[in-house]
Amino acid sequence: MSVPKIVPLVMAGGAGTRLWPLSRDTLPKQFIPLLGDGISTFQATLQRLHDPRFDAPIVITNNDFRFIVAEQMLAIGIKGEIVLEPERRDSAAAVAVGSLLAEQRRAGAICAAFAADHVIQATAAFRDDCAIAAELAASGLIMTLGIPPTHPSTAYGYLAPGEPLPGERAKRLQRFVEKPDLERATRYLEEGYLWNSGNFVFAAATMCDEMERHVPDVLNAAREAIAKATRDLDFLRLDPEAFAQATKISIDYAVMERTRAAGVVQASFDWSDIGAWDSIHEIKQKDADRNVLEGEVVALDSHGIYVRSDDVLTTVLGLDDVVVVATRDAVLVSSMAAAGKVKNLVELMKTDGRPQASEHLRVYRPWGWYQRIDIGQRFQVKRINVKPGGLLSLQKHFHRAEHWVVVSGTAEVTVDAKVTHVHENESVYLPIGCVHRLRNPGRIDLELIEVQVGSYTGEDDIIRIEDIYARS
Repeated sequence: MSVPKIVPLVMAGGAGTRLWPLSRDTLPKQFIPLLGDGISTFQATLQRLHDPRFDAPIVITNNDFRFIVAEQMLAIGIKGEIVLEPERRDSAAAVAVGSLLAEQRRAGAICAAFAADHVIQATAAFRDDCAIAAELAASGLIMTLGIPPTHPSTAYGYLAPGEPLPGERAKRLQRFVEKPDLERATRYLEEGYLWNSGNFVFAAATMCDEMERHVPDVLNAAREAIAKATRDLDFLRLDPEAFAQATKISIDYAVMERTRAAGVVQASFDWSDIGAWDSIHEIKQKDADRNVLEGEVVALDSHGIYVRSDDVLTTVLGLDDVVVVATRDAVLVSSMAAAGKVKNLVELMKTDGRPQASEHLRVYRPWGWYQRIDIGQRFQVKRINVKPGGLLSLQKHFHRAEHWVVVSGTAEVTVDAKVTHVHENESVYLPIGCVHRLRNPGRIDLELIEVQVGSYTGEDDIIRIEDIYARS
């Protein structure tokens, strides 16, 4: 059977709070280089799918991550469709949108839904297993890739394989179960169950038929959101009102637990969803004491620990089986056993109104990034980095004046229609209410220090008059 190229649907809109403080709402784990190879798991996922058997990806994310997605795709030379969800409605709505778009691209499309934050080292085996699943998907089955379990985990759902199907390591899916307790997980391991990787391969038409049968409101909402979608730069922006009508439900609950057309291919590749810090410790190379130490870290008389510092020197003495993650503005200390509960800790911090729960000190923008250095009564100091060609919005502030000191590069500064070039070790003053803009006309990054002084220095005191990135 001749199978068309697989259309990858890459889900890249999650928050990843279990890997706090490194992963936060403003920059979640899928966009962070976690494994020391210089690329994010999102980029690694796209590279894995860069193969003749796969078509250009459809990346489904949300508005806040649109420029990060576009920039990371550009950095590795991958082109594809970027679809923006107006709000998070869980994976069923994302799969519905992707399936409909894939069928628009090519009638009879075969799709594969992948999370953007999984780690798979055996790329060739992964691609081969997807090809096996795609052949069966072409016959009308919804295939999932099942992982042979290495231990009785309570962190994953389980798959019960049934009768054999044509194709290597392929079987009917007899039962689909959610995350069990330890006793049931041990039994599942003994009975030959597989872990649910959350990767699915299916014909777009089959998935739409199953959704029409089980969750018609999700499919109808996706269909209308696409029909009323708008183009914004290189993004497809789904209609907010239509998309909001979709029930917030996972594809597992919506279809996989209900369909009679499910199958499973037992994976021949390694896999981790890096769902928590203990997963990171598990897949990383360890020293003789089973320790993983990254950054400015010193450990003594400690065993089975994961310690990472992105800033300050972090030391650990006489501790076993702990996680310590230090960033410039937050530190996590947890037992390895409790690492999966970090999400609960983040929710508590959000309830307490702590900004560190959601926001990084470094905030990424389409033109570059800024990072707060200090803040106090009536002032704030920021470090600003503008990439070559980067252009900030034409804007003004009602409550603060600003001083810019160029540290490296050249700044093109517009103040009330007057344009000047400010070079290294030079500064410029922007009075309250002036209309101003910053551009990097050079070929190297522009870095400057911004000192804000005024009665209010919040980010919402920005009136954008003109913005090439279509921000309000």
